[in-house]
Amino acid sequence: MVKEFKQFIAQGNAFELAVGIIIGIAFGLVVASLVDDVIMQLIGAIFGKPSFDAVTIHWGDLVGPVGTDADHPTATIYENNIFIGSFITRVINFIIVAIVLFFLVKAMNRMKRPVEETLAGPTEIELLTEIRDSLRTR
Repeated sequence: MVKEFKQFIAQGNAFELAVGIIIGIAFGLVVASLVDDVIMQLIGAIFGKPSFDAVTIHWGDLVGPVGTDADHPTATIYENNIFIGSFITRVINFIIVAIVLFFLVKAMNRMKRPVEETLAGPTEIELLTEIRDSLRTR
């Protein structure tokens, strides 16, 4: 069983998957820092706050003062709260991450294209033309 496990690890698939996960985690931290430390701060400069977490929809009687909710420390606590601001912040974060990934994948595809074109041999039409010309000369 140990020998089979060594063969499984040595195949490369498991190793490549592990490397991909580690790079993905590191890239996620970089993108999260970009979103939280740069882009959301720019949004904060424009709208006055870098987060929309304090935006709530509430009804009912006031239950607690500002800052008693652990998840939303700036919120005034009513009987019923909908923390729509947290949702808005997460949607903005998702859109920013999606845009960054889109441009990253686009750049990677652009870098791959010339390599594939240089490795490609003659097309099927070019090969058929060569065969036809070769048969004509006989």
